Amino acid sequence: MADQSAMLDQVRRGMIPAHVYNDQEIFELEKERVFGRAWVFVAHESEIPRPGDYVVRRVLEDSFIVTRDEAGVVRAHFNMCLHRGMQVCRAEMGNASHFRCPYHGWSYRNDGRIVGLPFHKDAYGGEAGFKRKGQRLLPAPNLDSYNGLIFISLDPDAEPLADFLGDFRFYLDYYTKQSPSGIELRGPQRWRIKANWKIGAENFAGDMYHTPQTHTSVVEIGLFREPKAEKRKDGCTYWAGAGGGTTYKLPEGDVDERFRYVGYPQEMVDRMKQVLSDEQLRVVGDDGFMISAASVYPNMSFVHNWPKVADGDDVLPFISIRQWQPISADETEVLSWFAVDAEAPEEFKALSYKAYLMCFGSTGMFEQDDVENWVSLTNTAAGSMARRLLLNSRMGLLEDGSEVVPALTPEQFHGPGVAHTGYGEYNQRELLNRWADHLEQPVTAPSVMEVGRADQVVRVQGQEVPTLPAAAPPDELVDAASAGEQTGGGE
Repeated sequence: MADQSAMLDQVRRGMIPAHVYNDQEIFELEKERVFGRAWVFVAHESEIPRPGDYVVRRVLEDSFIVTRDEAGVVRAHFNMCLHRGMQVCRAEMGNASHFRCPYHGWSYRNDGRIVGLPFHKDAYGGEAGFKRKGQRLLPAPNLDSYNGLIFISLDPDAEPLADFLGDFRFYLDYYTKQSPSGIELRGPQRWRIKANWKIGAENFAGDMYHTPQTHTSVVEIGLFREPKAEKRKDGCTYWAGAGGGTTYKLPEGDVDERFRYVGYPQEMVDRMKQVLSDEQLRVVGDDGFMISAASVYPNMSFVHNWPKVADGDDVLPFISIRQWQPISADETEVLSWFAVDAEAPEEFKALSYKAYLMCFGSTGMFEQDDVENWVSLTNTAAGSMARRLLLNSRMGLLEDGSEVVPALTPEQFHGPGVAHTGYGEYNQRELLNRWADHLEQPVTAPSVMEVGRADQVVRVQGQEVPTLPAAAPPDELVDAASAGEQTGGGE
């Protein structure tokens, strides 16, 4: 891209070339330089609780089988047979001790080891022609988790996940650690929108400014008790590490009263007080801020809100996790999960799920409002005039770069990072600045992982482990016809 440097300089000063939201050349760079090195969310451990459980998820075009093997270890296998490249598993989720390729019948244990190859002796002359022992499905270059959230990085030299997330882990806990048992997920719902993936990530990262306009109808029907949409500026935006989000400002009260105000029953509040740190509780109890929407770079977002789910003024909170999976420069697949504390009362879980579907499910009221904007933006960004326009993303800044409203002090906001009250686009700029940094840095060509090599390692949950488990004894190397009772993917 001839003018890439100039384009990224504009982004860093908050003036966004409009065509970045629908440009094929930029999208190709994103695939290589953003998604080729960042940590990307793929699943939660509650989706694969038992040995043999698996889900199939993608990082762009790369399909991975995320599974819990028979020893209980979470693994991610590239979903491609070592023989002719067929997808080994075509089911989206299930439980299997083995995966058998439907093309030629090669079979693999759920820890990745090859155990079955039809007519091995006739076709290859046995081990003399193709050594099965020590071979396995290609593992994800990096795999790690935080609070049960499973991430993959396609960069074998990626920084540790904890370092990548940085101080945003402080805020992740509000969504994912409300009790010692953590959360459980339902879903995902999946749908596609004709919009660029960055728009949703930016919106959830900190766009409180759109609420009074885009979601007017939702407010007018009384779905929310308070604060009303125009009062979103009383909350704050924060950015820390790899992510940032928004909060609502709560009425006076202690930490118990403020959690109950948004609909949590006291038994859940008591568990939150056991697992959240003193500083995390102070953000709610002392500072009066309740965590709402947020985004983790590059394409993971959260929602925490508390609508009315029945007659009366009572509200009930829900949590949603979503991923903006790029399909092309102008299309995104949305994966949306409902998340809830695993120890929550069953009645709470049912009502919270209802609240999620009503607001941010595939047909949710907020969802429909947002998508209309995003599709229009993406369509308009495709034209020639968009290459002449710089979008102003400098809200919250004066001409000289100083802030309209100073950042909150440590006494006003006890969370890490930088927080601001009032309307501003601090978080959108932070997210795009990180995007610009990655787009500017070429990616080193990955080394080829040779079939049959047993000396390579991959980082799994923070620890380097061999790509291969202990070698299977000779009697486990069998033909595919007898390779196992439960095979994923089918024929």
